[in-house]
Amino acid sequence: MRRLLWTIQKGRKMPVVSIFSGSFCRGDEVSEALREATGYSLISDHDVVKRASVLGAIPEERLFRCFSAKLSAFNPFTRELERSLTWIKLSLAEYLQENQFILHGFTSHLIPPSISHALHVCLIADLPYRIHDCRQLCDVNHEAAGKRIAGEDNRKAAWVRLIRETDNPWNPSLYDMVLPTSALGVEKSLSLIKKGILANAVVPTEISIGAASLFMEETRIEAALAEKGHVATANANGNQVTLTIDRPVMMLERLEEELTPIIKGVSRDYELTIRVDPKPGKNEIYRKYKDDIPSRVLLVDDEREFVQTLSERLEMRDIGSAMAYDGESALEMISEDEPDVMLLDLQMPGINGMEVLKTVKQTRPEIEVIILTGHGTQKDRDLCIKMGAFAYLEKPVDIDVLSQTLVRANKKMRQNRRREA
Repeated sequence: MRRLLWTIQKGRKMPVVSIFSGSFCRGDEVSEALREATGYSLISDHDVVKRASVLGAIPEERLFRCFSAKLSAFNPFTRELERSLTWIKLSLAEYLQENQFILHGFTSHLIPPSISHALHVCLIADLPYRIHDCRQLCDVNHEAAGKRIAGEDNRKAAWVRLIRETDNPWNPSLYDMVLPTSALGVEKSLSLIKKGILANAVVPTEISIGAASLFMEETRIEAALAEKGHVATANANGNQVTLTIDRPVMMLERLEEELTPIIKGVSRDYELTIRVDPKPGKNEIYRKYKDDIPSRVLLVDDEREFVQTLSERLEMRDIGSAMAYDGESALEMISEDEPDVMLLDLQMPGINGMEVLKTVKQTRPEIEVIILTGHGTQKDRDLCIKMGAFAYLEKPVDIDVLSQTLVRANKKMRQNRRREA
């Protein structure tokens, strides 16, 4: 302890400490004890997200969805996950222009390996220890504690898989030290971290500080692109910027013409190169996200072939959709995801369309619902409109008429959302 304080007082540049911990592994206690022992600032995911929310003008709750284990069914069209991550990375990049802080949480995995003045710590404990702590702190039984811990572990595994491309969030290769708090306790864990802080391997150097500055420049470029609806990974080297796009690109030259002035808006010194490197399983064509084009349309109809064909035809018009084949599934998707517009059939087994419409308008009135049915009556039409349906269309429907109706419904939803904000 004295040696650590003496080193800081001598003016030596100190590293950043990143801590990733399992639930009920004493992560909060260790982080707080380390803050008191070092005088470092303690930064949480909430701090990083709060700054990102200001930078990107995105609600905090939407940014926090990045840490969820479940990917939105609409993400292939909205790219909301990737765009949100961009603003979180920019927020973290701003923090990394400083020294002497502890970063505890999911965002610790966003620090690039090139920034070597970061001591990466993982805190984990054996399952009986975690279950015991969960039962004591949350007043739940053994089974409920196990389910809670498993859910948290799944969420953290999904996050690490997304960022680091490994299924094991506790993989020792991801960290400088992995500490079993069930065996060590808080004090011994703290002692080992303090020793790690003084290791020569994590002393800030000109190269590692330069890497933090480069990370800042790259995230600024990515944020400028995200602001215009684009998703790409930026790699800066001198006055060269390479943008990597993870999907097949049609009309690459036109895309380059669109992206070049955005890059120049960040720095006129950069020359742009676009690299297309589709990830396995990513067959969707690259497209810019446009706020005025529907990208969160939920198609609800028990005729599977009809729905799948309709989804493909809408995609050709850049309208993004997800599918549900019965009322129960539709209501479940609404509770877990955020469709903006719903295209709903009336005649379905189980919960019919009229019941779905009623439930949606009671629980999620901001969702615009368009009825599309082949078995309706004038009485049905009048009742649906009275219940709050945006429009009532009959099968077969002209795809252009349907597309225009979806666009109008999407526009109304966004206008209402802006008024409420």
